[in-house]
Amino acid sequence: MKQVDGEKLLASLGEGVNQLRGRLTPDASMERVTWFQAGGLAELMFQPHDVDDLVTFLKLLPAEVPLTVVGVGSNLLVRDGGIPGVVVRLSAKGFGQVELVGENLIRAGAICPDKHIAAMAMDNGIGGFAFYYGIPGSIGGALRMNAGANGGETSQRVIEVHAVDRQGNQHVFSKEDMGYSYRHTSVSKDLIFTHAVFEGYPEERAKIRAEMDAVRQHRETVQPIKEKTGGSTFKNPPGHSAWKLIDDAGCRGLMNGGAQMSSLHCNFMINIGHATGYDLEYLGEMVRQRVFEHAGIKLEWEIKRLGIFMPGREVRPFQGATTE
Repeated sequence: MKQVDGEKLLASLGEGVNQLRGRLTPDASMERVTWFQAGGLAELMFQPHDVDDLVTFLKLLPAEVPLTVVGVGSNLLVRDGGIPGVVVRLSAKGFGQVELVGENLIRAGAICPDKHIAAMAMDNGIGGFAFYYGIPGSIGGALRMNAGANGGETSQRVIEVHAVDRQGNQHVFSKEDMGYSYRHTSVSKDLIFTHAVFEGYPEERAKIRAEMDAVRQHRETVQPIKEKTGGSTFKNPPGHSAWKLIDDAGCRGLMNGGAQMSSLHCNFMINIGHATGYDLEYLGEMVRQRVFEHAGIKLEWEIKRLGIFMPGREVRPFQGATTE
């Protein structure tokens, strides 16, 4: 059953789309975008050529049309009914650059993979970025969720963030403006991050390389990096490790349809075959229910769930959950 109609939405935007230099794709498959390789269609996907093209499009887009922004798709779960409205997916050509802009200063585009900024820092003897080598996402996602690993966090390194709002206005935020906390920023969810400036410190390349090698070895040893996964499924509750709570509740290897909690790292959900968005989200709620029953702790999703359910395939939050 088709839940979205991209051709109709595209036609409704009028002749103004002819001035755009980016790519507009009606009924775009989100299976090809997300690392889970599951989910429905984006009603209309726009890949802007650059910041100016993005601004032009946003000024053209009616306020009532829903807008969703995605990066490389590493921590996204798309529901099977698809994503209504427009999905903006930044292009690597326009938003993937990474460059030195001063002493120990690095500017990176929002779609730049996290590991690329780590490599740039290492090549130039700039410390403080090795943790990014182990995060399978892009800078835009890191800015949005204060991504971190191995003792490092985005908020420790970022000093300036550039973004465009829903009306096409451009903004510059300081680290303090971002209101960072654990896996969270307080700025508006409607903002589209375009690039950011980060600051490190002088450090020997050999030491940085050793840190990056340790991060890589850790990932390869304890995480299912060769599987179709979205990374860490749930946030660590204060004072606890999500994986330990999941393991203690007997959920290591737990399956639902084509979805499974990894036997290697049980806070990683994987698509073991042809999992649907329903399979994955329902499994996640099963885990939340069992952890709550076992430990009295409510796990919060770290993976972002987008879109609408197929009729008759809705997933309700577990019984102990608050509204999310």
